[in-house]
Amino acid sequence: MTTTLRPTGPEGRDAEGRRSRAYEIRVNTRPVGALTLLGPRDSGPPFGAIEHLHVDEGDRRRGRATVAALAAEEILRGWDCTHVEAHSAAVAGERAPGDHLLSALGYAERSRHMIKELRERPALPPGSEARPLRDEEFAAWCETSDAAYVGGMVDRGLTRAQAAAGAEASRRARLPEGAATQGVALRVLTCEGTNVGALWLAFTALPRRDVDAWVFDVNVDPARRGAGHGRSLMTVAEHECLARSAPRLGLNVFTDNTPAVRLYTSLGYRTAERFYVKELL
Repeated sequence: MTTTLRPTGPEGRDAEGRRSRAYEIRVNTRPVGALTLLGPRDSGPPFGAIEHLHVDEGDRRRGRATVAALAAEEILRGWDCTHVEAHSAAVAGERAPGDHLLSALGYAERSRHMIKELRERPALPPGSEARPLRDEEFAAWCETSDAAYVGGMVDRGLTRAQAAAGAEASRRARLPEGAATQGVALRVLTCEGTNVGALWLAFTALPRRDVDAWVFDVNVDPARRGAGHGRSLMTVAEHECLARSAPRLGLNVFTDNTPAVRLYTSLGYRTAERFYVKELL
């Protein structure tokens, strides 16, 4: 039997304007599953994506998904993609079958979404307080936040120009009114009266439907790291969420940021989804 991909319709554009096309997974002429392919974004590196890969229950564990994923990669090469992205939802915080498939095909986990159900209001350490970011501090905060983002994305394969453009585009879209933007909380953490870090928390236009708020940035002054201020900033985030009756808080963390992963896990965040990338050679 031969497993192939067959388009279910013409190419289109997704919500972000990316080239897209849906396919059936077929064994000879019999449909056994489906997937959708996305082309590169208009700005950024030429990364494609495999979305919604699904094989019907009766045809699983027969290599159908493996052949379909490899065929999808070949199509994305034809779309001039240099890398392919994919993701897999976790089951009760544990790895799902999709994780094992992607790992076997040479995909590397890049990041994960983590979520916490908030119930109690934790206390800040003595001497630590949070206050709103002031308008006159916004430009300096942007510079610090962007520098951290750009450095991280360059380490993960983007050019500095691509990373800087992505940071600017995200900030313009999510913070159009600067520190006064509605639906966000920009907070500065102080310890004994000294600024030690900042938090960017959003309550609208969230990356997931199963959360009420999202941490977009947690940044501790490099000279003050290792003193628990990251934990305090996450406590501030929880305070803000509970004050707005937003009990489900989510965030994205890069897998290679081991201290951050350990911090969020220790605070009770569970993995909801893992994101992978593979270079198309």
